[in-house]
Amino acid sequence: MKINKIKVALLTLVLMVCPLMSVVRVFADDVPSSTMTVSPPNQRIILIPGEKYRGSINISNPSGAKQNLDYSASVGSFSQSKSSDGKDDYGDVDTATETAYNQMMNWITFDNAKGSVAPNSTETLAFIIDVPEDAPAGGQYATILIQDDTDYDKGGTGNVSIQSVLQFAAIIYAEVAGETREEGVITENNIPSFLMSSPLTATSMVRNNGNVHTDVEYTFQVWPIFSNEEICTNEEKVSTSLVLPETERYHTETCDLPAVGIFRAKQTVKIFGEESIVEKTVIVCPLWLIAIIVFVIVAIIVWIVIHIKSRKKAE
Repeated sequence: MKINKIKVALLTLVLMVCPLMSVVRVFADDVPSSTMTVSPPNQRIILIPGEKYRGSINISNPSGAKQNLDYSASVGSFSQSKSSDGKDDYGDVDTATETAYNQMMNWITFDNAKGSVAPNSTETLAFIIDVPEDAPAGGQYATILIQDDTDYDKGGTGNVSIQSVLQFAAIIYAEVAGETREEGVITENNIPSFLMSSPLTATSMVRNNGNVHTDVEYTFQVWPIFSNEEICTNEEKVSTSLVLPETERYHTETCDLPAVGIFRAKQTVKIFGEESIVEKTVIVCPLWLIAIIVFVIVAIIVWIVIHIKSRKKAE
């Protein structure tokens, strides 16, 4: 019994003295403006086997900060895991597992992996990618991970501090020069023909069978059935999504429509040299209107039956 009391007392003492830590990984394009920021959030580069590539990222301390921000840099891989709904390969980002497409994480070094950024200033972190002569042609992906090592005393007591350690990730999309393979297939391009309510959602699925990343383009247009004045269109700024080698990507485009009506819709999907176009007539008919139509039809049928029976009796 006494031993248990001693253990509880020691555990309580440890929890009171030791700082509490939480680790969160944040990608550079999702960083709140009130903390350290990393830019650019991603880079697309070309690498030559046997040569070195010199690049950099910027680490900024916002003007509202009250102290220097300390950081340290490391390198992670970059790949995608299956989405939570199982539709495609674009769920959580994996920065730990090494695959054939993120060997680049082993080629990256820093001139200086640690630094400090004063308030309202920016520091440049330089990195070198030493590309092996036998580097495989095609896509290679990695993340530059910047950890905020600043010691924050949130309580102001100097005794117990709660430190939230953030790790920011900037992505490098590289294409190693050589014999690349650009092969893609569009496995789904669909627009529903009937809706009971808005919005109209067009879906598509593409698979990149090549060894290099690419941007898939999605053009979506909707018109009233008897008019050429578009209700929705993204022709001037076509939607795109990046698809990594040997992965599938699911995509949706939406358009808010009137509660009732008949419309024309068209979706065009392009990946590498492949193109798929689908056009549909779309009917929007809410449940209450369906109920009214059914009631009217049933009433007409009943009236006809009663009318026929009345005529037969009259004869």
